[in-house]
Amino acid sequence: MTRVIAIANQKGGVGKTTTSVNLAASLAAMKRRILLVDMDPQGNATTGIGIDKHGQKTSLTDVLLGESHVTEILQKLPDTSLHVLPGSPELTVAEVALMNKDRREYHLKDALASIQGAYDYVLIDCPPSLNMLTVNALVAATGVIIPMQCEYYALEGLSALVGTIERITQTANPDLQVMGLVRTMYDPRSNLSRDVSEQINAFFRNKVYNTAIPRNIRLAEAPSHGLSVLEYDKTSRGALAYLALAAEMLRKDSSKIAADGERAW
Repeated sequence: MTRVIAIANQKGGVGKTTTSVNLAASLAAMKRRILLVDMDPQGNATTGIGIDKHGQKTSLTDVLLGESHVTEILQKLPDTSLHVLPGSPELTVAEVALMNKDRREYHLKDALASIQGAYDYVLIDCPPSLNMLTVNALVAATGVIIPMQCEYYALEGLSALVGTIERITQTANPDLQVMGLVRTMYDPRSNLSRDVSEQINAFFRNKVYNTAIPRNIRLAEAPSHGLSVLEYDKTSRGALAYLALAAEMLRKDSSKIAADGERAW
């Protein structure tokens, strides 16, 4: 069964796209079939994985508006099991146009329906705001991973995002759940990082991944080369952290599926 995961935070600059790209690359390195969907008009996940966002004749915009089939824009990264649905600045057009469409919240879910069985995981990089693109991602997903920095302003954004997820669950997608929170740009030497981390753990408990993503220069450099950090420097602390996060996510996901199966019997 394909798991569709939205990687979301309404606050920008928290490592959302970095997590989308590098978690996708790490899962692909573990022989999972992965689709990375770039729903952000900035298109940073697209360029960060090595695709020219300005050189596409068609993009996710065309799919959302029903002008292209999803298979027409799929791109496979060489020598990997990772496919990409590229984003582009034209997604701002889709955001506006969707407001006047029937079933406007379901266009991404409908588009992905025909290809989900081809993948183990679909990861959706969401825009850093609550708009119709983010709503489409949350309606299409069964889980949400929330990257966040350990700073006090991040807690305010987290509260707003949890409220959004609860509203989506009540109105359009009852299957949506928070899978986990990922602490990004984490510095264990910082009192602030430790204090905020303790607050997050106290509130979310088992929803917080044990793996924290450190500040790492190789992680910051990789997007400018159009590479995941695994391709750029697989021995770096950033690469090892995302591999550890992918492994932890798979373990938790397997445990949940097994537990759900036991409850069903």
